[in-house]
Amino acid sequence: MKTYNRNQPLFTRLGTASNYTVLAICSLIALYPFWYEIAASFSSSRAITAGEVSLWPIEFNTEAYQRLFQDGQLFVAMRNTVLVTIVGTVLNMALTLLAAYPLSRRRLMGRTSILMFITFTMLFVSGVIPNFILVKSLGLMDTYWALWLPSLISTYNMFVMKTFMEGLPEELEESAAIDGAGDWRILAQIIVPLCKPILAALSLFYAVGWWNSYFNVLLYVTKTTMQTLTLKLYQLILQVDQSLLDNTSGSEGVSHVVLTPEGIKAAAIVIAVTPILIVYPFLQKHFVKGVLIGSVKG
Repeated sequence: MKTYNRNQPLFTRLGTASNYTVLAICSLIALYPFWYEIAASFSSSRAITAGEVSLWPIEFNTEAYQRLFQDGQLFVAMRNTVLVTIVGTVLNMALTLLAAYPLSRRRLMGRTSILMFITFTMLFVSGVIPNFILVKSLGLMDTYWALWLPSLISTYNMFVMKTFMEGLPEELEESAAIDGAGDWRILAQIIVPLCKPILAALSLFYAVGWWNSYFNVLLYVTKTTMQTLTLKLYQLILQVDQSLLDNTSGSEGVSHVVLTPEGIKAAAIVIAVTPILIVYPFLQKHFVKGVLIGSVKG
């Protein structure tokens, strides 16, 4: 890591200072929307409606979070989301790894034709209705396999991992083969340890996709006990909107609405984003390296 040196020319020091200044400003611009949502989630409905919230909570309270967690269903939805995310990511990475490794070897027979067929899937997709009919005909409705099976692998991510593997020294594989190692042993003991950066990066891509999955859950899962976090949060926001409408159009004597949809939405955003923000720092050191090498090299 480069350290600050007082003996550097003035122009170099000014350039370094300006770079840090620009990066700090860009970071603040990127962080402000999320910080505002945190402040709004802990502010009163009156302050949010009046537009008084900016950097800090106004009239601090936790009513929005209490409303989201009051019936305990959100905990069930979070548990379901964790299950879907972990199993889905493991399946994705297993299939991506098993597809990328043989396709990165030039000795694979029919490699060019297989790559052409795989590329075809990136250009043409079946659409929502055929997928729904297929899932229903397979009897996968109201099961998580309706989410996992149609999304077992991402063609783009597979090509990124394939490009990364093509950049690995072939001499390592050849020397292992001379010592009697087979393809499975080479993959497990040589290729996988060298692919930790790209594995971490793609795992984060897949995990974020599963954590934020909404539309497929809406289509294929109707049981309340199986709903995921994003769908449950959406339903809770709709309930607040409906209660606001009922109280606005109701007769005299109806109690005023304690919460606004904006407060509930802010709390929902914080709940949905925080777990990913907690996981990201642990993968950050591999994330940049894996994405850059997998996308550029080759």
